Amino acid sequence: MTNRFSFDLKATDGKARTGVIHTPRGDIRTPAFMPVGTAATVKAMMPESVRSTGADILLGNTYHLMLRPTAERIDRLGGLHKFMNWDRPILTDSGGFQVMSLAGLRKLTEQGVTFKSHIDGSKHELSPERSMEIQRLLGSDIVMCFDECPALPADRDRIVESMRLSMRWAERSRAAFGERPGHALFGIMQGGLERDLREESAKALTDIGFEGYAIGGLAVGEGQEAMFECLDYAPDFLPQDKPRYLMGVGKPDDIVGAVARGVDMMDCVLPSRSGRTGQVFTRRGVVNIKNARHMDDPRPLDENCSCPACQNYSRAYLNHVFRSNEMISGMLLTWHNLQYFQDIMAGMRDAIAAGTFEAWQAEFHAGRAQGDIDPV
Repeated sequence: MTNRFSFDLKATDGKARTGVIHTPRGDIRTPAFMPVGTAATVKAMMPESVRSTGADILLGNTYHLMLRPTAERIDRLGGLHKFMNWDRPILTDSGGFQVMSLAGLRKLTEQGVTFKSHIDGSKHELSPERSMEIQRLLGSDIVMCFDECPALPADRDRIVESMRLSMRWAERSRAAFGERPGHALFGIMQGGLERDLREESAKALTDIGFEGYAIGGLAVGEGQEAMFECLDYAPDFLPQDKPRYLMGVGKPDDIVGAVARGVDMMDCVLPSRSGRTGQVFTRRGVVNIKNARHMDDPRPLDENCSCPACQNYSRAYLNHVFRSNEMISGMLLTWHNLQYFQDIMAGMRDAIAAGTFEAWQAEFHAGRAQGDIDPV
């Protein structure tokens, strides 16, 4: 166990990288997928079940936790790790994205953002300083800078203005974060789909100096092709010896494509949200468990999967509990999806270390292109 934060790059294969982020609360194997625990819980999952899928780190949400139950209350109760019974690393986002996406009633100034709560309409202020304070109260291991992110498409002037504001906020976040041994602060690169703005943003962040760097402002409506075009160059602007985190991504093929372009960490609500709506990710593509074809099917979702849904239950049962609105449906399907996402990460880590990443990718895409097994 270490008492500091560091990143050890173990192997590369093309641009793909595998390594280990060392933190006082445990190691994070990269490439890493971080399940999202928005309100101090990964929906429909127990923390030990999330851990059993292979997750080394969870994401917590500053915006939601500051509103309810409040960061101050979590601090009084011993911090977020104790509160939610997860003793491994936690990354908290800064609250910036939610303020932009959820709160229609917001006012943006140089100082920060004033907004109304989506829960009860109460008024709140978030600034770089307040975001750092909330994340300190939560006790997260990886803290994100407070930034502003416009939805794409947006005109260049808006992107320039937003990115430069985010860089000023990054400097204020760094100052407010202070000295916190064992904890890390990540800067967030912005700049839309404009190569020169991405480069300007990366240079501004590198000059300030962070323990890791995120690529923000993607997966906000631009489509996979545009995102990949940006990822063809954006990670290369960031330091080689620090972790790179692509925020809010994504579908399995988004994740694989991002790793192929040099990304180390990702997070997304997709596996858990899809699990609750009956959408299941498998090695052979996406399965909708609500479809009538599964009603008499005694086979598992995926015979190569180690999760309880696949080991202990049939497609017929999973179809039945989903259609009956039974709680176990969301639990089992979320567990399966999280297991599948972690299996992808483990497969990529092994392939990069072995120098066989290209072959692994080809097999991954070929499997998904087959489509689901034939109906009974």
